[in-house]
Amino acid sequence: MTSVCDFGPVTIMYDERVLAPRMWTLLQSDWAADLCPHLPDGPILELFAGAGQIGLAAAVRARRRLVQVEADAPAAEFARRNAEAIGYAEHEVRAASIDNAVHPHEQFPLILADPPYVRTGDLDDFPDDPPAAIDGGEDGLDLIRASLDVVRAHLAPGGACLLQVRGEAQAREVASLGRDASPELRVVMTQSVDNDRAIVHLVHADL
Repeated sequence: MTSVCDFGPVTIMYDERVLAPRMWTLLQSDWAADLCPHLPDGPILELFAGAGQIGLAAAVRARRRLVQVEADAPAAEFARRNAEAIGYAEHEVRAASIDNAVHPHEQFPLILADPPYVRTGDLDDFPDDPPAAIDGGEDGLDLIRASLDVVRAHLAPGGACLLQVRGEAQAREVASLGRDASPELRVVMTQSVDNDRAIVHLVHADL
């Protein structure tokens, strides 16, 4: 059965195969839209887009083209349908892994990343969520690392990334990953909702 919810400026359709929209993630959408006037021109890229709500809410507010990447077929179809339902033509969904969805020459002034970040051993704590939508591997960081690889390769000069993580503990891990595996990136700030929910703002290290 298809469910419908209001998510900021957009209405989102989804079903039980897809991770249900979390209202707290409007923080990521609103922060992205607020950053856009200060960033270079160009489209927003969203990794692990799910049903599309975070990127769509940001793009509608910012009036920017949106490219969404989502490997799960049902979620990618909902992302397309949700953009079509609001008449947002400046929109593309790439139903592919983030490892090969972005072309080598492409750069984006704003990248949103919403990767699965729950440790595999903790999946039973979230019985209502599709496991593939939340499983971040043994330490919860597998797909965060993959996201940082894409950001490092495709973030435009002067651009920004907003990365969703599991609270300040994972935000500190991201800062460490930036210093070690991704020295081109640095954390500017983190906004936390609670111990399990936070957004990390990253830029190129030389800015």
